[in-house]
Amino acid sequence: MPALGFGTLIPAADVTITATRDALEAGFRHFDCAERYRNEREVGRALQTGLAAQGIAREDIFVTTKLWNSNHRPERVEPAFEASLDRLGILYLDLYLIHTPFAFQPGDDQDPRDQNGNVIYDRDVTLFDTWKAMETLVDHDKCRAIGLSDIGLDELKPLYESARIKPAVVQVEAHPYLPETELLEFCKEKGIVFLAFAPLGHGMRPGPLEDPVILAIAARVGKTPAQVLLAWAVQRGTALLTTPRTAARARENFDISVLPEDALDEINCIQTRQRLNPVVKTGVPGFIPQR
Repeated sequence: MPALGFGTLIPAADVTITATRDALEAGFRHFDCAERYRNEREVGRALQTGLAAQGIAREDIFVTTKLWNSNHRPERVEPAFEASLDRLGILYLDLYLIHTPFAFQPGDDQDPRDQNGNVIYDRDVTLFDTWKAMETLVDHDKCRAIGLSDIGLDELKPLYESARIKPAVVQVEAHPYLPETELLEFCKEKGIVFLAFAPLGHGMRPGPLEDPVILAIAARVGKTPAQVLLAWAVQRGTALLTTPRTAARARENFDISVLPEDALDEINCIQTRQRLNPVVKTGVPGFIPQR
């Protein structure tokens, strides 16, 4: 899996297509999608067009998508997987993730709520049940690896121990304000790829991009604050996802270089702690509009 990934959480269909195409042209070969983003069809269209135009083989890109919370029942996993393949217009996935460890009421409503506006959870299925259904997808050779997203270490450990096919990837929010060091160390120990989303702070103001430490390092090494944050993520041993909306930003985000050790130490000493996305507590993604 390429360390630099393009995240496709983009609400507008036309921007999804142009941004995906521009990311491919800038050099991105790792594309992270999700059923819940509701734009798999647009991503697939952009990839198919871009691959043909640039003479790139399907085998040269890495495509991920995710099982949504309302499809956690074992009998719903394979149909959801097949539907994502169909929308993306591809024959296999490189990686399929459980989007969150929370099971919602099964059905077509991705955000089921009761009359008081509270999420309706499915208490009759466990994460282990869903994981076993995920394992069968690997058995059938249409999915090369499986993993989890938005999960904490306490939930990951028992699943890892019981899994027949171990998680290949764990995707979580991570940046200097939320380094997730303990989870990262567990992943390194077990050979799991730690995949960071929101590595630039997802537009938080003030946030990592405006942090004085990051600004000073950027000025010193002749890189942008974004390039500094992305280099830090890679050098600490994580893969990452970023979502540039323009061709210029895609080129900037792809153009990172090694930071000196003293710069890494300075970033690691940042004391601010803040989680941007509360999804790990509810299963409701903070970055995806409810609709």
